[in-house]
Amino acid sequence: MVHVHLLGPVELSVGGQMAEVGPPQRRTVMAALAVETGRPVGVATLIDRVWDADPPNAARRAVHAHIARIRQVCMQATDRGTRPLRLVRRSSGYVLDADPEQVDVHLFRQLVDRAQEPELPDDTKAALLREALGLWRGEPLSGLHGQWAARMRETWRRQQVDAAVGWSRIELRRGDPDAVIGPLTDLLAQYPLTESLAEMLMRALHGSGRSAEALDCFADVRRCLAEEVGTDPGPALRSLHEAILRGHPFPSADPDPDLELRTATSQPARPEPRAPAAPEPSPSPSPSPQPAPVPWPPAKREPVVTPAQLPLVVRGFIGRDEELAWLVSSLDQARGKSSAVVISAVSGMAGVGKTALAVHWARQVASEFPDGQLYVNLRGFDPRSSRVTPTQAVRGFLDAFGVRPERIPSGLEAQVGLYRSLLAGRRVLVVLDNAWDEQQVRPLLPGAPGCMALVTSRNRLTGLAVSEGAHLLYVDVLGPDAAGRILAERIGADRLAAEPDAVREIIAWCAGLPLALAVVAARAAAPPHRPLSTLARELREERNRLDALDAGEVVSQVRAVLSWSYRALSSGAARLFRLLGLHPGPDAGLPAIAALAGVPPQRTRELLSELTRGHLLAEQVPGRYTFHDLLRVYAGELVAECDDERVRREALHRMLDHYLHTARAADALVTPQPNPIELPAARPGANVGDFADYDRALAWFTAECTVLLEVVRQAPKGFEGHVWRLTAVVTTYLDRHGYWQALEDAGRRAMAAALLEDDRAGQAGAHRTLGLALDRLQHPASAREHYTQALELFAALGNDAGQARTCQHLARLSGSQGDRQQALEHARRSLRHYRAAGDRAGQSAALNHMGWQLAHLGDYQRALSHCQQALALALETEDFNGLAHTWDSLGHIHHQLGQHHEAVDCYHQAAELFHATGERNHEARCLTRLGVCYDSIHESARAQDTWTRALTVAAELGLPEQEELRTEIHRRLLRVRLRHHDGA
Repeated sequence: MVHVHLLGPVELSVGGQMAEVGPPQRRTVMAALAVETGRPVGVATLIDRVWDADPPNAARRAVHAHIARIRQVCMQATDRGTRPLRLVRRSSGYVLDADPEQVDVHLFRQLVDRAQEPELPDDTKAALLREALGLWRGEPLSGLHGQWAARMRETWRRQQVDAAVGWSRIELRRGDPDAVIGPLTDLLAQYPLTESLAEMLMRALHGSGRSAEALDCFADVRRCLAEEVGTDPGPALRSLHEAILRGHPFPSADPDPDLELRTATSQPARPEPRAPAAPEPSPSPSPSPQPAPVPWPPAKREPVVTPAQLPLVVRGFIGRDEELAWLVSSLDQARGKSSAVVISAVSGMAGVGKTALAVHWARQVASEFPDGQLYVNLRGFDPRSSRVTPTQAVRGFLDAFGVRPERIPSGLEAQVGLYRSLLAGRRVLVVLDNAWDEQQVRPLLPGAPGCMALVTSRNRLTGLAVSEGAHLLYVDVLGPDAAGRILAERIGADRLAAEPDAVREIIAWCAGLPLALAVVAARAAAPPHRPLSTLARELREERNRLDALDAGEVVSQVRAVLSWSYRALSSGAARLFRLLGLHPGPDAGLPAIAALAGVPPQRTRELLSELTRGHLLAEQVPGRYTFHDLLRVYAGELVAECDDERVRREALHRMLDHYLHTARAADALVTPQPNPIELPAARPGANVGDFADYDRALAWFTAECTVLLEVVRQAPKGFEGHVWRLTAVVTTYLDRHGYWQALEDAGRRAMAAALLEDDRAGQAGAHRTLGLALDRLQHPASAREHYTQALELFAALGNDAGQARTCQHLARLSGSQGDRQQALEHARRSLRHYRAAGDRAGQSAALNHMGWQLAHLGDYQRALSHCQQALALALETEDFNGLAHTWDSLGHIHHQLGQHHEAVDCYHQAAELFHATGERNHEARCLTRLGVCYDSIHESARAQDTWTRALTVAAELGLPEQEELRTEIHRRLLRVRLRHHDGA
């Protein structure tokens, strides 16, 4: 029988003899067909899997040649009298006609699936899994390169690990640990961070009397996890380690008596996204290129429509029983969908535990709100960061619901309307933390019955009670009993009972504030045998040292506790704590903190762990660290007192360089056009980030956007260059994601900084940023003024890239105002400068813009020529956005020339690319024009289907400016239906 081997090198075996398939590209074609055994695979898909997004011009011919050779190998195998392996052609692609058992990856899945049948005895299950694992002959698809092979390889590796863990459980249950030690040791060497493998190996080693090796295994895994991802082993592995050390019975390795492997193991590989199949083009003498499969962009992730934004659970939360009961009673009113929206406002002094209470309760009742939980820290009292405006908060909520940037209107009122429309008919919990006043909160309140808003503030928000019917709760400091319960939970009731006088004194110093109690408990728990009386004496001495401070302020009440805990830190952690007082907030990632400290990330991670253990810093979101407001104040005091000006400025310089240069690296991937702003070299220790792909760059911008805007807002005197350069680098991200108000604010700060430095390059970039922001915010006259000044400054500097981009903006602005001739001239100048700058993606955009304007001026042949050149450049630079717009332009030109079949082909390509790149607004308009083309060639049914699709997309967007488009589509649909009615 002929077998296809994918779980190792890609090979064919005929009667046990290996048959040569050919070079890597042919093996990739063979593998792609084998993975889809019995299902057709199109040529476009094969091209995508062999060459990713960069196929050569002769890719289609090469695929056909590979298929012919593979078919020949299959025929030779059939001639030997074996079970045939046939490659057949069908209308939708090529099919590898074979039994699944002839392909090792399918056979592997079948064997694993059979081993999951609960009625089978353990012996049979073990034999099936042993056979499945025996099919692996090394790295799957070894020798093949490209994204598809990498994805398949990763999926199959996970399935191998899952099967190995399942097999090990059964063998251990059968009392045969020796059988699994060798295979598990080999697998763990390949996947050293996989804790489930380590757990099974440790159990097997201990079961074979090799406990010392089991402990060594744990040590190796712990070291790998710390070095590679900065985490400790999980609770299951830690519990097992402790059981081996103490000689206790093991925690159960098999909570379910029936083997249950992960669902992914038994599922077929998910099919990859394929290039759209364009209709067969009709013969035409037109010189336009026929639509061909284009390198396809990465598949867009589906938006997350059920947000889960609550911070990490508050560890060790106890007490506040009355407050929790009060919140539960509020929830009872929100349970009925017919009731009005419920608003609860929790107020209290700083450090009293309002946020901890809100987050703890919200996580307890999250299941009551299945449509999502929204959270925002409004930073009403943050001493460094600016307060979050309602516009910023609403925009964050819209992003959390997966609303695309092009759907989000620019004004606050319209954004609030869209936000509340999203909540209609849903049950969503909205937590608004650290609010300054009622005005900051009101636009963020849901308007839908069944939803609930929970607000925290240091101020009593009585205005919400009067106008919105909010329920008000005041959270007071903890009494001695509740404070004692917190300490007992964290350091042990026995220690408290042994020294009641010291406990009373410690509680008094903490002033009933949970924040201070948490810090004290962390300090007391570090040396577990240290007398509490010693700690109380140290606190008393610290307080005496600080007697001159104003005890009326909250921070003064707990300053003794904070100072006492700070002095117990290692020198490195104490230095980092102080320097964090310089960070603009509201939170920071590890790379930026490492730059601020000027130490390697691994060492920084260790120092951060010391600070979080002492409750002086919180990891509210995995990988991102934040201060409590009181701690931020204290850190700011310390850094000003203990570190001289030179140290502070060097730390700031490294941190600002980190953000500036990392943003530049991300911007280079987010947009194919080079930024016209030059950067000076980063300082040593800036820890500049790098990105492997577009998705990672975009994720970094999303995580750091608020921080970057705070850097622009707060950068101290002497760092003006960082302000205008960083603004220039983030302009494209802010523009594409609709943060136009923030873009305008950043542009104005950049202008002030550039004027202060008397830097003309900075002024030119700031004018361009301001022009773009005002253009988007519908202020065309002001936008044109800034564009003109930017153009003059870039010209004086001889900066072609800056002139090219500015001319491109002016072309779009003039075109939108109906001045086609002026738009064409701006586009011409843009092209000239893009050529001088060597920017081929920019040249493509300029040529397409020229073609579009020429078409609207009636010069269709020249328009066609320009757009054909634009298409070639967009393909070369893999500018998918440019490809979509250029295909759209070509569709319009062919339609105007009466070449409707060609127009249909072009519009198909454009619509698919607009959909893939998330430009739904352009997709709706493109589909509308495609429907017109179908109607022109009397394909009324297709026209109606296409217009209906366009109407669906337009309705999903829900933008007021699309009302005209929706009206046009309805009118066209009605006209076609009336025509059919008259014909009948």
